[in-house]
Amino acid sequence: MGEVVMPRLSDSMEEGTILKWLVEPGALVKRGESIVEIETDKATMTYEADADGALEIVASEGDTLPIGSLIARIGGDGGANGAVGGETRLSDELDSPPVAAEVDAPTPVGDPNPAIRGSDSPTVGAPPAAAPKPQPAPTETPAPTVADGERIKASPLARRLAKEQGIDIATLQGTGPGGRIVRADVEAPKMRASTPVAPPPAAAAPATPTPAETGTAKGDVTQVELSRMQQVVARRMAESKATVPEFTLTADVDMEQAVALRAQVKALGEEERVVPSYNDMVVKACALALRDFPRANGAYRDGRFELYSRVNVGVAVAAQDALVVPTVFDADRQTLTEIAVTTRALAERVRSGEVTPPELSGGTFTVSNLGMFGVTSFTAVINPPQAAILAVGAMAPRAVPLDGEIVARNVMPVTLACDHRILYGADAAQFLARIRELLENPVALLL
Repeated sequence: MGEVVMPRLSDSMEEGTILKWLVEPGALVKRGESIVEIETDKATMTYEADADGALEIVASEGDTLPIGSLIARIGGDGGANGAVGGETRLSDELDSPPVAAEVDAPTPVGDPNPAIRGSDSPTVGAPPAAAPKPQPAPTETPAPTVADGERIKASPLARRLAKEQGIDIATLQGTGPGGRIVRADVEAPKMRASTPVAPPPAAAAPATPTPAETGTAKGDVTQVELSRMQQVVARRMAESKATVPEFTLTADVDMEQAVALRAQVKALGEEERVVPSYNDMVVKACALALRDFPRANGAYRDGRFELYSRVNVGVAVAAQDALVVPTVFDADRQTLTEIAVTTRALAERVRSGEVTPPELSGGTFTVSNLGMFGVTSFTAVINPPQAAILAVGAMAPRAVPLDGEIVARNVMPVTLACDHRILYGADAAQFLARIRELLENPVALLL
């Protein structure tokens, strides 16, 4: 029987979350058939079976496991194999000691790999062999069951917290995958249905309760669990601010000629032609400048400079509750129209959740644009190990001196954040000046 382990689906993936099993336990699967949806640090992907046989599920929906951990087995001809791991994960079987009523039941299949664990449960090993007529420990209680004897789905941490707080876990409503009871269900005040509520005092309550009377000046607190993508974004941004010695440079770009060029393209009147946006022009200008300044298209790693032969520009896209950066590969070799088509397709795939890990990998530089939200200027956080990131603000008419007169020109502020370990002040200033030069003379972007 072959083992199915948590696969590595992206270059930065360290662990994955089982979102949904696409095949019922015990069902026969064929090689190449999609069997499970896995959420990684970058996207949600389906994983295909690598052999023919019956699927024996080990990891339940909602479990978060490191790469290489066992999630299922494939082999045999179905039958009893489907009974293992379908509704209850291995860590739940070990959550409470066996009781006398379970002695005659089939022994759960154990896995010697101690790396298997769920999102709330600690590392566990293989289950101990059941002794005849075992007695529960005096301080332990058997796992709660509902009226018909079906085991309540709850994480080990949720069971422990409920026991410590004297909460009947059977009265809680699970909000985890498949109705599973998780820690938040135990801790949320509204979910504690078994906690008695003290009757109001006979005396009139003060008009304005004090923090001591309400318990907290913030009111009810709701804890929201982060998705895998949000966790990775939080970790990487914290690592960037903690480890990268950054400095920033700001410049104003006269976009008057770029506005005129885009108006000419729109005036062509070709319906099937994609009109490049100003952000597409920024991406193209950055790509050409990166080709002229190789260190800006590199990274600092372990006391060395890494310089990349391909210019791959990442474009930050706001997805649902997350920031995703798909990559425009070989942006220096693509035409401005090709970049416009590529960025639109990538943004649509991000918002629909169809973007793939390869489309989110391989970036050598990043452009982040908040101008469409009216943000005048900002400083973006470097996406390590990249050397720099360009933040683009809103373009707006501004009074500027020109040929001895004050005239209104469309000006766009840009801010370049740099890793000082690979880009120094003068180098970064020349790189930013090259970007501004290309945008102020946009004909060069069409060559």
